[in-house]
This record gives sequence, structure tokens and C-alpha cells, in this order.
Amino acid sequence: MSAPGPGFAFRGPGLDRAELLRENPGELAARWPQARVLVVDGEGQARFTGAPEAPAIPVGASLAASLPADAVFLGLDDRQAWFARAHEHLAEPLPGRIDLRAAAASWPAPLAAVYAQARALLHWHARNRFCGGCGHALAGERAGWLLRCAGCGLEHHPRTDAAVIVAVDDGRRILLGRGVGWPEKRWSVLAGFVEPGESLEQAVAREVMEEAGVPVLETRYAASQPWPFPTSLMIGFHATGLPVEPRVTDELEAARWFSRAELDAAVAAGELKLSPRISIARQLIEEWRARV
Repeated sequence: MSAPGPGFAFRGPGLDRAELLRENPGELAARWPQARVLVVDGEGQARFTGAPEAPAIPVGASLAASLPADAVFLGLDDRQAWFARAHEHLAEPLPGRIDLRAAAASWPAPLAAVYAQARALLHWHARNRFCGGCGHALAGERAGWLLRCAGCGLEHHPRTDAAVIVAVDDGRRILLGRGVGWPEKRWSVLAGFVEPGESLEQAVAREVMEEAGVPVLETRYAASQPWPFPTSLMIGFHATGLPVEPRVTDELEAARWFSRAELDAAVAAGELKLSPRISIARQLIEEWRARV
């Protein structure tokens, strides 16, 4: 697996997804015994043997003599195949477990990225057992990347929920909000899901207005981050907003503008906690800090 780049968690580089192999069950079955298998439980935690700081990832032959029908093909690292399986489908439980947020803070970035892929796909399988068109059971095809209805033949593909996340500034201050129910003293940039028929830029303007009452004048794409909690893609922006006093609704507990000096002082004094460094939210804040 290639070396990670700088930045936040889950962004890659990931595997060669080798899409053409999804149509070749014989080749996948031949690769199964030596394949690495990422196991995720129903709570979204990675499962393994060994210590969390140095997890031992099982190979296929240790879990099943032949390729199980429920195994999802993730891709290739060089020529070694990687699969994912739900922990509930194993004959014997794996004792080690860790939440992927905690794992992303300590594991190599490529491993965390592949676990994010595995978690999202397995969650999709767990939540899509019956057809939304006619109610019949779904059967897996294409190595787990397609679910087909046995009744009406409707095809179901993995879904990703698009969400925008935006660092709004007025040229000298950044707009941060505090969500209802967040950990004590936690503040972050604003975010929300994209609605049907809406462009990303429209979603940014709508979310900022809905959450803080601040009109957005301009948006600039920054980066994106897969966020497997459970199946989101966070699409990051920087934006320029009017320097009006924020007005919150029930989506936020509070929102306010911070100069860099105010923000740094509040963090240093322990009065404010920013998003963790594994998140694109923190990346957007740090990019703003470096610019002002």
C-alpha cells in the first residue's frame, strides 16, 4: 500500500479497487486464502486480534476455507486482495476492537482509509436486505458491490450521502458554531447534508443561513473526506460571508465570529476545544489560521 499524504484521516490513498475483478469470482476465490480481511462489527468498530496499537489482521484462510458469499471485495494492494466481512458472520469472534475515530488517530493513514471503505460498505449491506421497490430479498453480486432484487430485478448500488462543510470568514474572522449535545466547549465549522436538486454551492449558502443567519457571498472548494459514520462524504469549502451578527436556530446552541487572536487565546486557555485533527473540519480551520 502506498505511503499516505499529509492531512486528515480516511482520505486515502487506499487500495487499487480493481473493479474488473468484481466480475471474476473464480479469480477472487483463488486469492481468498492469502487475502487480508478487514472485519467490522455492527457498532462500526474494527475487530482483530492483538493489541489496538498493532492489530493483527486475519487472512482469508483463517476465517473460512473458501470465499464466503458475504465477503465484500475491497481491492488490491500490489497483488494481495483485501476483503471485508461483518463480525457477526464469523464462526469465532475476534477479541480486539477499536472505534475508527480512535484508530484514525493512531494507525497508519492507508489502513484507516481501507477500514473506512469496509465500514461503509458493510453498513450498506446491513441496512439494505430487502428491495425498496417490491420488498423481496436482495442477493449480492459483483463481489458485494451490487444487490439485486430476486422479485423485480431492481439493482441497488452502494450509496454515499454528500454533506458540505465550510469555514466561513469575513476577511479577518472565522465563523464557528457549537452544536446541540456536543462535547463540552467543542466548537467547529458549519456543515450539513446536500438536499435533492441542490448544487454544492447552494447547499453551503443554505446551511450557513439556516444555522447562523449569515449570507454567503463566495465559495471556494477546499478538499473532501470520506466519513464512515456511517456513509458520508464531507465536501469542504472556504467561503466569504457578510460580517453580520450570527442568529442561531434549533440546529446550533451558539455561533460567533472569532479573530485568530481570540481563537488562539480561547484554545490556549482551555475555554474552547476544536474538532480533532483527524477531521476535515480541523483542516479547514488550520488553513484559515495560516492565511490570516
